[in-house]
Amino acid sequence: MKNVLLILVDKRQDAAVNVQKTLTAWGCLIKTRLGLHQGVQENCSEHGLIICELVGKQTQIDELKRKLELIKGVAAELVTLKFPGE
Repeated sequence: MKNVLLILVDKRQDAAVNVQKTLTAWGCLIKTRLGLHQGVQENCSEHGLIICELVGKQTQIDELKRKLELIKGVAAELVTLKFPGE
């Protein structure tokens, strides 16, 4: 089973510091992290997408998602993928 957390950040200038602090505090759960800003070429956008592959107990993963959603301008969605037959 794989847990992937999708995090949308609106107004990156305002939310980025708190998102980073939260992800750092829960860093032991994060196996892989990919951050993308949704800008076009030279123009940076105020919107960003972070994709995290998570490991650990489901209760901890749920708490990380909850903490991120408390940050203004942040939406998080947990996707759980299972291998066939799991």
